[in-house]
Amino acid sequence: YQTARFVIPKTSNSMIRRKRAWLIPPVSISENDKGPFPKEVVKMKSTAAASINAALIYKITGPGADQPPKGLFRVDKYSGMLWVTKGLDREETEEYTITIHASAEDQSYTETPVKLTIKVIDQNDNKPLCTQNPFMGEVLERAKQYVPVIQVTAKDIDDPETANGVVRYKLVRQEPIGGVFRIDPASGVISLATRGVLDRETQTVYKLAVEAADMDGHGLSSTCVVIINITDSNDHAPKFSQRKYAGTVQENKAGGIVARLDVTDRDEPLTVNSVAKFTIIQGNEKGFFNISTGPSGMEGIITTSKGLNFEQANSFSLLVVVENEVPFAVPLVTSNATITITVQDVNEPPVFEPAEKRIMILEDLAVGSTISKYTANDPDTAREQKIRYKLLQDFANWLEITEDTGVIRVRSSLDREASFIRNEQYTVLVLAYDNDDEPTTGTGTLVIKLLDINDNAPVLEERRVPMCLKEPKPVRLTITDPDGPENGPPFIIELHKEYQSNWTIIRNSSSLVWLNPLRRLALGDYSLVLRVYDSKMLFQDSSIIVEVCDCSGDDVTCFSGIYAAAADITLSIYVLAAILLLLLLLLLLKRRCGRKVHWEQFSQTEEDRDNILCYNEEGGGEQDQDFDMVLLCSRPEVFSTYIAPTASPMVFYRQHPDENEDIENFIYENLCTEDDDHYVVLYDSVLVFAHEGEGSEAGSLSSLQSSISDGDQDFQHLQNWGPQFRRLADMYAGGEDNM
Repeated sequence: YQTARFVIPKTSNSMIRRKRAWLIPPVSISENDKGPFPKEVVKMKSTAAASINAALIYKITGPGADQPPKGLFRVDKYSGMLWVTKGLDREETEEYTITIHASAEDQSYTETPVKLTIKVIDQNDNKPLCTQNPFMGEVLERAKQYVPVIQVTAKDIDDPETANGVVRYKLVRQEPIGGVFRIDPASGVISLATRGVLDRETQTVYKLAVEAADMDGHGLSSTCVVIINITDSNDHAPKFSQRKYAGTVQENKAGGIVARLDVTDRDEPLTVNSVAKFTIIQGNEKGFFNISTGPSGMEGIITTSKGLNFEQANSFSLLVVVENEVPFAVPLVTSNATITITVQDVNEPPVFEPAEKRIMILEDLAVGSTISKYTANDPDTAREQKIRYKLLQDFANWLEITEDTGVIRVRSSLDREASFIRNEQYTVLVLAYDNDDEPTTGTGTLVIKLLDINDNAPVLEERRVPMCLKEPKPVRLTITDPDGPENGPPFIIELHKEYQSNWTIIRNSSSLVWLNPLRRLALGDYSLVLRVYDSKMLFQDSSIIVEVCDCSGDDVTCFSGIYAAAADITLSIYVLAAILLLLLLLLLLKRRCGRKVHWEQFSQTEEDRDNILCYNEEGGGEQDQDFDMVLLCSRPEVFSTYIAPTASPMVFYRQHPDENEDIENFIYENLCTEDDDHYVVLYDSVLVFAHEGEGSEAGSLSSLQSSISDGDQDFQHLQNWGPQFRRLADMYAGGEDNM
């Protein structure tokens, strides 16, 4: 062990702290010491011990003493010997710094603490470790010699300042064998050893084993795996599967697929090195065809850029060359192919020459007149087809066309001012069709400009105009003429002589005039007739009504029309309400009077029969009237113009008497009810209070005939009326007179 000393100068005995110089030699401890422990490290001693004539005690503080890792170092407080209690690891802690304290045992004297650094000496106890495993790299198959591919790295945690931490690299194995790669021992960079030996199409992956060792390559070691992928370069040209191709396409079909050209390429699939690019280098001078690469990248697709004409050219020969999307890595020979294309003939529609034909005719051209001959040509010259014509669009039905020749004639009178005319033009669509098994059609447009003739006289637009009674202002009148400008203005307008004393015309422009009164007018309507001439003196009389209203000046306000309209609306509402109310009353009357009362047969008891009295004997001899109870309940259908109040309560009539009720009370109650009913007719109306004669359910007594004529009648029911009617029943029911 070592001894550490410090010198203490002579001083008084006073208790003061003095700074002393500790005499501490460098302290080093080798790592991984096997002991035995505790093991002496160094002995500390202060030179002030003799001068102060007192014993000193020692203690240590800091990491490894009273701080983690605690107890690694300890000191004998009387001798000052420093001990280490176990083996050290440099990779864990390279050095320890502890603080040494010395003081008199009675604390009468204290030395200034000093620092002690303990260094741990490294040993080669760790091997290099690869930073990753495996290492992945790639290199182009056409790479040059010594081109860096990947760098292998390994870390050794031993002291890098010694050989224990210095790592060296070497290749220990290559698969496949061939010495393709090399490695730099110091840097670990792997590069290509030779040029031109890589071929991705032959070998796509190389696997290397690299050894990393310390002690300059002779110490501890570990092995790393390196995988190197060979990337593709465009060193193979695509080739057509065959040298000649054939295709067909229908004429006039733009964008149609003509042929598909497949190729092969040894380069890596689905990369720019294998994707084909096609070019038509011959036979497409007029640009009839396009060629593109299909979705797979290994197919060329030829399409038509425009419709082909069989009659002009029925076959084509194209020369196509194929390359890749990227340039070749080395000079290569390209592949080409010849494509023969056949055009198929189809039935083409007739074509009008020109597609739009314009003509001018007078609008008064006579019916049957020829206006034009509009024909079409058949592009299928070899088919010798016959073309026919018809009108596809002739909204006014003015024209007709000869089916074989295309001659168009006037079918009905033309009119330039008709609603079918736009900008003085009438447009007709003509259809041409051939006689093929599957006919085709073509259309042409015939634009007819109708030249105007003076066939319309000018008229006034206004039919009714308002004017104020007070301070009347002239009323503007507008002249219109559907004819063209050459047959229109300037217009001449004049009043008929009978109106010239009260009115005058003031000209404003070619189509506007002002009507002005010459005297004060009364309220009301005034009818005037004016004659209007155009520039060719064609005229027409126009009638207008001037409504003079109760207003003043320019503030023309007429209410008559408003009041009339309001009155009409009000009247219509009242009439409608009256009709609805009348219908409601009729329904109520029909519901009440239309019911038949079915009387229950009177009780056949003797007591009931005693209550039945006959009161139907009246003047006039035996022309007595029988009384029908049914007619009493169902009142006659006599209508009155009287309208009952809408809020009157409903009145209900009893249809038959209650059980054991006297018939007199029943009739009296119904009569009282009818007196209170507002829906019945007035008392001075003609009423039918009884029913007699033909059709009566029970005829009058005077209608009884002799027993000879009783074959048509049945009087057996009189037997049920009691003793009073039994003799009568015997007389008329076929019995003998027992009187």
